[in-house]
Amino acid sequence: MTPEEAPRASPADAIVRKDLAELLQLSWPVVLSRLGIMGMGLSDALVVGRHSAEQLGFHALGWAPTSVVVTMIVGLLSGVQVMTSRAVGRGDLIETGAVLRRGLSYGFWIGLACSALLVVGGPPFLHHLGLAPALADGATRPLIIFSVSMPGYAISVAASFWLEGLGRPKPAATMMWVANAVNLAVDLVLVPGAFGMPALGAVGGAWATAVARTFLATALLVYIARMPDAKAHGVFSKPEADLAAETEQRQIGYGAGVSNFFEVAAFASMNVIAGWIGGLAVAAWAISLNVIAIVFMVPLGLSTATAVLVGRAYGARDFQGVRRISWIAFAVTVTFGVLVSFILWPAAPFIAGQYTSDLATLGMAASALVICCLFLIPDALQVVCAQALRARADVWIPTAAHLTSYVIIMIPLAYVFAIPLKLGVNGIVWAVVVASFVSAGLLMARFRYLNVRGR
Repeated sequence: MTPEEAPRASPADAIVRKDLAELLQLSWPVVLSRLGIMGMGLSDALVVGRHSAEQLGFHALGWAPTSVVVTMIVGLLSGVQVMTSRAVGRGDLIETGAVLRRGLSYGFWIGLACSALLVVGGPPFLHHLGLAPALADGATRPLIIFSVSMPGYAISVAASFWLEGLGRPKPAATMMWVANAVNLAVDLVLVPGAFGMPALGAVGGAWATAVARTFLATALLVYIARMPDAKAHGVFSKPEADLAAETEQRQIGYGAGVSNFFEVAAFASMNVIAGWIGGLAVAAWAISLNVIAIVFMVPLGLSTATAVLVGRAYGARDFQGVRRISWIAFAVTVTFGVLVSFILWPAAPFIAGQYTSDLATLGMAASALVICCLFLIPDALQVVCAQALRARADVWIPTAAHLTSYVIIMIPLAYVFAIPLKLGVNGIVWAVVVASFVSAGLLMARFRYLNVRGR
């Protein structure tokens, strides 16, 4: 067959391939950046866990309340990413600078308020959860240290989202991994007590995270200020008051922030249920959650790339493109979930063994990781679908879906499975499986409904 006789791809196929290539090109640095976020947690967990299983429990419980706030901050600032990509779609570069400046100011005040709330309310919260007093006491100091880094963390999120909204995720990913190197270096010094220093355990891990977050925020701001086209993007221009744009940017964040709060608060409550089982159960759940959270960074990165491309198409009023890009992203997400499930299932004992040498903890964590494989696909799909919906201006339905799935369904099921039915940590994971399928089903149904209505 000559080249002239070979079948040629249709224009529609060419568009799909172009969108797929753009999605993957944008996704991989975002995925690396999100993996970098988990890299800090992984470094802390590995170094602290190798130092002491008990200290790992303290670290996990101290992290749990702050993880709710951290993820809520990410949601509240998601308007930066969506509004930036829409402005790019309209060809309005100066407006992207206005989005950034609003995001940085908003992020600083959000971070400051969250820091104050956690420092004042976090320790009493831990001591009123019915945990053993030693567990609550051991988790208090790490919680306070995690809390003081919230303003810097929020600023780094706003700056990263702005770069991603521009379609430039690589600088943010690079800075994130440099921050990881800083985090690991501080971990190795403070946790075991190197160079004659006292071993700080969980407290040292918390200080490592605080130092790394501050470094990341500073590095990103310096990079943005030194961008050759920073002036063209309005970075140094004081934007005119635009109440409608300011309100929409905050509203996008409200929906995502409340949604993230529901989901992560529900997962953090799993630490409490594990604490009611015992200290080693907390460590086993922490290992399982850490591994799954690392895997989750890939669909989270895909969801970010999906939101940027869908937001760009929505800003250009290309509704066919909105639907096409979303379905391509869903297909990539499901493929990833299938592949990782088949890898994680047989490797669960080996992976759990990298976190701890305690045989009881290792057995619980390995068993839980095998069950986790059952929810990787729906959990990945629901986060990508939620971001696609928000990028097309459907803000509150994803929030309602997450409330239903992870609060109303998952929390009671986890308690019943783990405590009265005596399934332990495995019972917690089975509750997550059920909630993930419900969330994915609700969100995909909503997406289909909007397609039928032509939105």
